[in-house]
Amino acid sequence: MNLNEVINRLKIHANPAALSQMARFGINPTAALAVKIPMIRALAKEIGRSHELAQQLWDSGIHEARILAGMVDDYRHVSEEQMERWVKDFNSWDLCDQVCSNLFDKTPFAYDKAKSWTVRNEEFVKRAGFALMACLAVHDKKASDQQFLLFFPLIKKESVDERNFVKKAVNWALRQIGKRNLALNQAAIELAHEIKTIDSKSARWIANDALRELANPKRYTQRKFARCVATL
Repeated sequence: MNLNEVINRLKIHANPAALSQMARFGINPTAALAVKIPMIRALAKEIGRSHELAQQLWDSGIHEARILAGMVDDYRHVSEEQMERWVKDFNSWDLCDQVCSNLFDKTPFAYDKAKSWTVRNEEFVKRAGFALMACLAVHDKKASDQQFLLFFPLIKKESVDERNFVKKAVNWALRQIGKRNLALNQAAIELAHEIKTIDSKSARWIANDALRELANPKRYTQRKFARCVATL
């Protein structure tokens, strides 16, 4: 399937009437077709892996084509230069999160980018750093606890960022790391209590929201953690 065929398939499923609804959910409707994610996933499965097509889809500038690019690209061929080029084009939380979850977190550069992007000022670049932390906590089964503990100073430092798409990503990273196992759960709870003392509305929200989930003894037991890991 070539680029034109893929774009035409996406356009068939476009729903212009839903563009305003996308905007209400905080999704940038610029250059969007309003194609639902399940349809994009089905198309990605049909296409299979293609690094070349992924580059063409990204260069099209179409919102859903870029989400599809992250699904069909082969992480083994993704370079740091590509990651830096794509992250600069992130203009919506859904594009950021989809690419990080479907592609970037599988690359050998994921941990380094999580650290370096979180200290950048651009809103969606910073979000991408924390999105990578959250995705790695779920997907990288072989990672050590120490790899995630190294993220904690960054989570604490950036918890004062009041921008909505940043603070929600910081919260997401903290919660996902805290759900990985009991040891990280306790460490994340301690970090949340530290963040809660910071004189920042954003920090207090991040901490309180994380504690509501992570500090619930009925939700997190060793047995439940084991079951969660087994089913991810």
